[in-house]
Amino acid sequence: MALVLTKRHPLFGAEIAGVDTGKPVSDAAFSEIRAAFEEYSLVVLRGQTLDDDSQVAFSRRFGPLETTVKANPAGGSYFARQSNLDINSGEVIPSSDKRMIYQKANYFWHTDSSFKRIPSLCSLLSGRIVPPTGGDTEFATMRAAYAELPEPMKRRIDGLVAEHSFVYSRGLIDPNVLTDEEKAETPPVRQAVVRTNPVNGRKSLYLGAHASHIVGWPVEEGRALLKELTDFATQPRFCYAHKWRQGDLVIWDNRCLLHRATAYDGAAHKRLMQRTTVAGDAPTVS
Repeated sequence: MALVLTKRHPLFGAEIAGVDTGKPVSDAAFSEIRAAFEEYSLVVLRGQTLDDDSQVAFSRRFGPLETTVKANPAGGSYFARQSNLDINSGEVIPSSDKRMIYQKANYFWHTDSSFKRIPSLCSLLSGRIVPPTGGDTEFATMRAAYAELPEPMKRRIDGLVAEHSFVYSRGLIDPNVLTDEEKAETPPVRQAVVRTNPVNGRKSLYLGAHASHIVGWPVEEGRALLKELTDFATQPRFCYAHKWRQGDLVIWDNRCLLHRATAYDGAAHKRLMQRTTVAGDAPTVS
């Protein structure tokens, strides 16, 4: 069956039908998926039959995989587990548990792994157990937002560098949610505020909750600028909300999209999402 592509939003995002990534994917089909990823930043595939092994195998078509930080319930594996289910027993985790408090940071707009010196290329999130309502994932296109910035703002931010920190973003939820060992695992890094896609040359903002401040600026002044840019870039016209179905696989470009989780009733419904993250190949600043 030939692949069929349907746009999900006027500015970004495409749904592709006609392929099951839980089974071997031909080079030709993968080339179409990869081209859609570069063009649309977000690719949705419905009705996939992925398990952990096949998700890892398909994800590796994009490049080497990152391993998860120790603070994640699946720490040290290829999976960033996003779930209200205990990884061993399968029972629902109480909302007061540290593991659920840790996940609340996912409600902030962010880009995965910007707290690493070499940030990630993309993430692949698989819906294994999906609640009947809630739990959407929202995405915002930093490429379209950058294009619509006023020229004076583009000149103002050209060449700026922000410090990104996992400790900072998790501290917005609870300064004690990470242990000293977990904090030491992810020291702050520097990232360009504006990135350029090496394939098509398009520029985008590079922001998110991990971005603490602007290097060389007074901290509060830098945070005010980052907030101003984030507020502009996450206006509804730049956003798409994905309503999950079981079997969905969503692939997104961490170089030019922000995303965030939305709430669901974790006491009444189970949820299990498995995310693999593909490593980038270069730092954004020297």
